[in-house]
Amino acid sequence: MNENTAERTITTHVVGAGDDAITYDVHGDLTAATADRPALFLFAAPMDAGGLALLAEQFADRPVVTYDPRGAGRNPVGTADITVEQHAADLHRVIAALDCGPVDAFGTSGGAVNLLALVTAHPEDVRIAVVHEPPLADVLPDREAVLAVVAHMKRTYAERGDGAAMATFIPFVMLDGPVPDGYLDQPAPDPAMFGMSAEDDGTRTNPLLRNMPATIVYRVDADRLRALGDRLVIAAGVESADTLPARGARGVAAVLDLPVADFPSHHAGFTDQPGFPGDPAGFAARLREVLG
Repeated sequence: MNENTAERTITTHVVGAGDDAITYDVHGDLTAATADRPALFLFAAPMDAGGLALLAEQFADRPVVTYDPRGAGRNPVGTADITVEQHAADLHRVIAALDCGPVDAFGTSGGAVNLLALVTAHPEDVRIAVVHEPPLADVLPDREAVLAVVAHMKRTYAERGDGAAMATFIPFVMLDGPVPDGYLDQPAPDPAMFGMSAEDDGTRTNPLLRNMPATIVYRVDADRLRALGDRLVIAAGVESADTLPARGARGVAAVLDLPVADFPSHHAGFTDQPGFPGDPAGFAARLREVLG
């Protein structure tokens, strides 16, 4: 499928089949990729390709690739948990299908964790990896408290469904600082506070909740990541304060003895959402700077 825009053509492709089918988009012409300016692969998880569209538009000077992660967007849905290793294997398959050599890669949120796994298993796939706000518990002093909250969230999803679980997730991901004592003793939040229904429709296909706890509990291979040297950039938003993903970025950077690259705006600063404006242009300028 082709989509013609004023700027460039976007072509949509699928790699794999059945439950392993992964949909990806190529913005521009892959033959324009060079060793010094390779294709740029932008991705998150569970956010699909649409969430990276504004950022992709900022890079008209090189081919850009976006994709829908396993279980999300245009891909098959399911109910089983999804592992970080599965996501990394999917990323590797997309890069192999591009057949244009190593890419520059920007992974954010769960996608940042998946990028860490990709460059651990397949460092040859990526020239420069920019890891933006990976929500990792293992690098945090309150690791056990974070994992307890995630376990509670999963139980809530299994027992009460999507609305109740997401009402638990939203305040947690917005929490500024370590998980306080007694956090789970608070009354369960009402899904209606977040515009969601408390009724359980019986589905268990939410990709965010299918990605947990695997995303949160992933442990970095410090030795393999250190071997990447300056090909690995750990990044966090200047407005992200001490939310879990920003703390994860700083924790990973400390383990690897790397600086944290400041990026404009917040966790989703590469896009604009109602009531939660970002800075796609400024974000892209900073990404272009760290890619060199």
